[in-house]
Amino acid sequence: MTVGGFLSLPQSCPSFAAPIDSRNTVAAVAAASNPGALRFRHKSFPSATYLRAPRRAMDPPRCLGSSDLEEATDDIAAAATLQRGVPSDLVEKMMYDALVWSALHGLVVGDRRVQNSGTVPGVGLVHAPFALLPMSFPKAYWRQACELAPIFNELVDRASLDAKFLQDSLSRTKKVDAFTSRLLDIHSKMLEINKTEDIRLGLHRSDYMLDSETNLLLQIELNTISSSFPGLSCLVSELHRNLLNQYGKDLGLDSRRVPGNTAVSRFADALAKAWNEYNNCSAVVMVVVQSEERNMYDQHWLCAVLKEMHGVATIRKTLSEIDTQGHVLPDGSLVVDGQTVAVIYFRAGYSPNDYPSEAEWRARFLMEKSSAIKCPSIAYHLVGTKKIQQELAKPNVLERFLDNEDIAKVRKCFAGLWSLDDPDAVKSAIEKPDLFVLKPQREGGGNNIYGDNVRETLIRLQQQGTGELAAYILMQRIFPTASLAFLVREGVWHQDNAISELGIYGAYLRNKDKVIMNDQCGYLMRTKVSSSNEGGVAAGFAVLDSIYLT
Repeated sequence: MTVGGFLSLPQSCPSFAAPIDSRNTVAAVAAASNPGALRFRHKSFPSATYLRAPRRAMDPPRCLGSSDLEEATDDIAAAATLQRGVPSDLVEKMMYDALVWSALHGLVVGDRRVQNSGTVPGVGLVHAPFALLPMSFPKAYWRQACELAPIFNELVDRASLDAKFLQDSLSRTKKVDAFTSRLLDIHSKMLEINKTEDIRLGLHRSDYMLDSETNLLLQIELNTISSSFPGLSCLVSELHRNLLNQYGKDLGLDSRRVPGNTAVSRFADALAKAWNEYNNCSAVVMVVVQSEERNMYDQHWLCAVLKEMHGVATIRKTLSEIDTQGHVLPDGSLVVDGQTVAVIYFRAGYSPNDYPSEAEWRARFLMEKSSAIKCPSIAYHLVGTKKIQQELAKPNVLERFLDNEDIAKVRKCFAGLWSLDDPDAVKSAIEKPDLFVLKPQREGGGNNIYGDNVRETLIRLQQQGTGELAAYILMQRIFPTASLAFLVREGVWHQDNAISELGIYGAYLRNKDKVIMNDQCGYLMRTKVSSSNEGGVAAGFAVLDSIYLT
């Protein structure tokens, strides 16, 4: 087995062994979009270094920076033992300890089988779904992903200021996608009243997979709204370090190779700094939430750290409550339920389901026109759409926003991305649908289209001729290597072939010309069975995980 009880098995996928030429249409289209995205040799992964030993299990979660990697030793004496299977009695012992640890440390979500578990705190708790042991991940790719975070933060900010780029890029999508149209309408109204955001806060997450065909770290998407799990991801890292402290000798694994996780504390730092820039000590941070939220404890972790570390109070409001309880004063201040709001932190509002009536849209417009700091602003939100991701991957577009050195780093991680205006890309996807993913302008998991459904959807949309092709983009499908993993849900473990997705959090805060914060802020690892196309934890497709640096 490889790290953490995983047996490496290449996932079944089409071969890209042929060199790129005009006879290989899929590869040629991919190369035109992103020449670095398709390379056709397997390479060996770099050797490991170690992390400092963790603090006691009962200590608050803390996250280690990349500098901690430098203090490691290079002894990989345990490598030979990684080929052993994990005995079932050892799995049962680790399971019991992991479940106890999760209950004691708040690694929990609401149990969907229990009424009110998504509305009343403390009712119907169950451990969050998690992998029993961390997933191996090459240190070189880990560093690459971490180094990209500040660049993507800056890219989001600069692209958000180019209103024409956003409006033009989404103009055709607007005609066929009602949700995107409403967001663009709010953006347009802000332009009409010359509304500017002098203080801009972004809490982002860029998601990646390691592609076994190209041996590249490729970006799946960039999240600019409601980047979830900064709280629980830290706890999973601590859980795994705790288990390896206890059972590492039996497993041949070293807990120091599991990097700590800064997500919850660094996100709290960013919110506190933004609150401070607003300069009203009686104001609060408002968390915009869904009416029923079983992942509320991830949010509460962040609010608790914000209060305990920085003394900043939070309130939780749905969009509907903001509509009925909120108003904007003549000076632009947003007041909700009698409290002035300094920072609006969205953990809802990213899906059409969050806007069941005009009341929710009124609330979004109310917040946007206020002087409160939005995380994200409507412009930041639009930069995170799938269509803008595809537009940024076009030749000569990044040059509008980034310096040359950063352009090369970003472009290297771009998978192939195409507009459905591209007839060659559409033709290739119909002929070989398994090589593509069809993506609508949606967040939250469960929305993408795979396999034969790609062909069927494209043919149907072409036949309809209504322009609805503009509501989607095509993306090169990424084929990571599958490994056996122990996946835990509702107190039961099972072993299955699994693949993982690494998300790197980033925080960006700017006040006019002054960049106050631009940092990488921890990570989220999600693991799912390799037969599942979608990957959301809250949506029920994946489990929380951490990484074991190799």
